[in-house]
This record gives sequence, C-alpha cells and structure tokens, in this order.
Amino acid sequence: MNIYIDENIPYARDFFTGQGNLHFFSGRKVSAEQLIDADVLLVRSITEVNENLLRLNKKLKFVGTATIGTDHIDQTYLKNRGIVFSSSPGCNKISVAEYILSSLLALAEQQQFILSDKSIAIVGAGNTGSAVYQRLNALGMNCKLYDPPLQLAGDKRQFCTFKQVLEADIISLHVPKVVQGQFPTVHMFDSKVLSQLSTGQILLNAARGDLIDNQALLALAEQGLTPTLVLDVWENEPHINQQLLPYVAIATPHIAGYSLDGRVRGTEMLYQALCDVLQLKEKYTTADFVHRAAINSVSISKKIDQPLLKSLMHLIFDVRRDDALFREMIEDVDGFDTMRKTYQERRELSTLTVESSVEQNTLLQLLGFSTNVQNEIKEIHEI
Repeated sequence: MNIYIDENIPYARDFFTGQGNLHFFSGRKVSAEQLIDADVLLVRSITEVNENLLRLNKKLKFVGTATIGTDHIDQTYLKNRGIVFSSSPGCNKISVAEYILSSLLALAEQQQFILSDKSIAIVGAGNTGSAVYQRLNALGMNCKLYDPPLQLAGDKRQFCTFKQVLEADIISLHVPKVVQGQFPTVHMFDSKVLSQLSTGQILLNAARGDLIDNQALLALAEQGLTPTLVLDVWENEPHINQQLLPYVAIATPHIAGYSLDGRVRGTEMLYQALCDVLQLKEKYTTADFVHRAAINSVSISKKIDQPLLKSLMHLIFDVRRDDALFREMIEDVDGFDTMRKTYQERRELSTLTVESSVEQNTLLQLLGFSTNVQNEIKEIHEI
C-alpha cells in the first residue's frame, strides 16, 4: 500500500511506518502525476484535494486531512468515487485558543487595559470558538457568541446578533470558509462591515484569510480607520499582500494552530481513522512519541492577576516571537511557507504544571494549565 503524506505532518513516519510504503511530498507543490499510485493521501490545509489533483489516480481508498477545516477537500467528489474521507475536528482548538489568549495579553500590556473590562464577540461557536470562550469567560470578560447555523440547529447557548458583534470591544473570528448557502463567510468582513468598526476595537482572525476582504482592509488602514489587527491568516496565502503588514499589530503565517501537541493530535486522529478503515489494531498514541516539555512545572505564591497570567502564558508561548520572525522572513523567497515548515517547537499550556493554592486551581484548569495543590505537595514533603 502506498501512503502519500504531506511532509509537514508531524510524527507521521512514526505513526504510519509498517502500514505501507511512505511517500512524503510538499503540500503546495504536489501534482496529479505524483499521486498516480496512491492508496492513501494525508494532507494539510494548503493542498486542494479535488478532481484535478486525483484525475490520474484510479486506486485511492482514503483521504485524510490533519486539520479541523475541510474547505480544501472536495468531499462530494470523494464520495462519488467511494473514497473514505476523515478530518481531525478539534485537534488544534486548544492551540488556536492559546494563540488568541497570548495575543490579547500582549495587546493588553501594550495598550494598558484589563481584559475583564472588555467585551468580546466570538464569531463561530464550534470547537475552536468554544475553547476561546472557555478561557476568556474564565477571566471575567463579557463573552458573546455569534453562530447562526448552530443557533438554528437548536444549540441552547445564548447567541448575539451581528450588530452586537460589531459593537464588541474585541472581535475574534473562528468560522470555516463557506462560499455559498444561507450563511456564507467569504468576505463576511467586507468594506461595508469594516467601515463600521472603530480604531478603539480589536479584530483577530485565526480562521481563514478569506473571511476579511484584505484589499478593503488595506484601503481603510491607509486612512488610519481600522481596529487594532491580529492576523494569522491572509487572502492568497502564501502570496499575501505585504502592504498590510505595517498596519497589523500582530502578524503571523497561519500558525495559530501549530502547537506541537495540536499538530500531533491531528496526526493521531488520522492514524486512528486509517486503522479503523483497514481494520487494524492501533499500536501507538501521541504519548509514545512526544517528549516532555522543557519547562514543565512552576510554583506561584500569589493570587493570579493579569500580569502574572501573562508571565505564565508567555513562559510557554509568546506570540510576539512569531510576529517578529514573520516580519523578518516574509521578504525571503517562500518566506511564508519556510516559517511554517521550520516552525520552532511550541507546546500547549497543559504541558506546564502550576503549583498553587487550591482556590486557584479551577481558574488555572479552565485556562488550560495542569495543576498541583501546594498544600498537598508540602504534606508529601513533610512525610
């Protein structure tokens, strides 16, 4: 069996060795000719899997994407050919939520505001939006959810209107790319919508670049009329409009979901799905391959406030590192993809155990940290 794998899917060699002949390819450059004898195809979001890519292949049995998004997959075509498809829903929701938290803590320090004084509209209340909600709600922010499809489907959570979205202090986008239908998301933030936002607001996009009309955004930015911008995704990736960069407070190359833990979680989900299709017993889990984090424990002796939380957050992940590196590398040929391919290892907050008082454990856990209770530790030491 020939298994073709995007070279940027982590630990794929470890998980899939023994299941067939492994062939690794560049996700943006893969061609129909390369895949002519593929039985299994494993991709990430940068590969468009459609009839054009698979036109020469007559034996494909399984396609998997190590991402939560599926707009790059022509599922109708796969279904018509009888090809099994699997994605990795929720695999990087924690990573994206922590990207948002890191960004907001950095901006709060820069602009001198308290997060609990702000309202945030979370556009998209699926896996990722819900993970963002959990963390920011725990910090006392006034969190609003906007998701008409979920609302119509009977989701019992309280949802806001789009007008209320535009009135929020902070807007964070977490919806898939939807071109047609009742609720399209492409250019959801077009010139008309963007012009209703103020310079006192913050707009974050860590979902899909097409949600915001980048040309309209640039036109308003050149007039000094945009909110503070955090952009991890862009139109026309990897060939983004670099004229936007000077107007973006935090800019990164589609790496919000790129924690090592989240990426390997996606690989494991594809491994489980393929084992199921092939009726094979699973031999491995993420724990078999991923090493312990370099910084894995810390003790705090005071009540958690915003500066202390920022220190804890940025001990694990400071988004400003990626912003600085991106601005330096984007000038290089293929700089956007090079940074993604060579992305420095980043772990999730759960890899850090925080020793604190029992009263603070719930907050720490909601934010994603692992916890230990100091009193219990003291008693063990005394014994």
